[in-house]
Amino acid sequence: MKKDVRFGPAGRPIGYKSKTEQVCDYINEIGLNAFEYQATYGVRISKQSALKLKANSEKNNVLVSMHAPYYINLCSQKDETIKKSIERLVQSAKAADWLDAYRIVFHTGFYTKYSKDEAMKRCKGAIEELLEKCESTGIKNYTFAPETTGKKSQVGSLNELIDICQSFDNFVPTVDFAHMHARSGGSIKSKEDYTKIFDKIEAELGLSVLHSHFTKIEYTDKGERKHHVLADENFGPPLTPLLELISENGFNVTMICETPLLDIDAREMKKEYEKIQ
Repeated sequence: MKKDVRFGPAGRPIGYKSKTEQVCDYINEIGLNAFEYQATYGVRISKQSALKLKANSEKNNVLVSMHAPYYINLCSQKDETIKKSIERLVQSAKAADWLDAYRIVFHTGFYTKYSKDEAMKRCKGAIEELLEKCESTGIKNYTFAPETTGKKSQVGSLNELIDICQSFDNFVPTVDFAHMHARSGGSIKSKEDYTKIFDKIEAELGLSVLHSHFTKIEYTDKGERKHHVLADENFGPPLTPLLELISENGFNVTMICETPLLDIDAREMKKEYEKIQ
């Protein structure tokens, strides 16, 4: 069976000026086959528009994922913040169902005053409530995909996300390679470093399908600082070893480009992958 490896932008392509519900026409036209719909400042898409985008993605064989709002913190010190975060994720799940988005990407939150164990306990309690709300609302077609985070103050190491995904149904990780690189002080340098990530996901979660983000990233001792374009050789992580590994291993991978040149760099990523084949 041929592997399914896809590339696309995180949000509206730079070169696209028309309606979002028709964006997959453009994505397909420029040779890409994935799209991450961004609801980062709130879930504002109507059911009618979402269904049009779904039909457009199906027509063009573009795989759609969705990024939930940034204003989510499932381990906040404030119960009201957690309540609103759960509401935003339920809204995201409802919209993802309309869109037929195969992943709902989100950031879990911040440690703040809590120890890592305390923050995780608070986060898991919020997820239990989230799943109950989804069930009571009648939402069934969803997969939450918490993202590896780039700041050391955030819940979202790969180990933490694996723990969460082992604990709950309908949860799988989104691996943001740049965030992992920044959080660890620049540890991703070779194919072997990438292999450890894939091996861990396969061994501990039994997965062979991976939703991922990629960009070049600048970081400090606190973690991520700024995204950079693919061509900027001053910053990592390296792209070629990752693409070589994807070509060699058995994973189906969707790579969402988060550089400032969203669709342009997504095309470059795909071109480089095709050269490796």
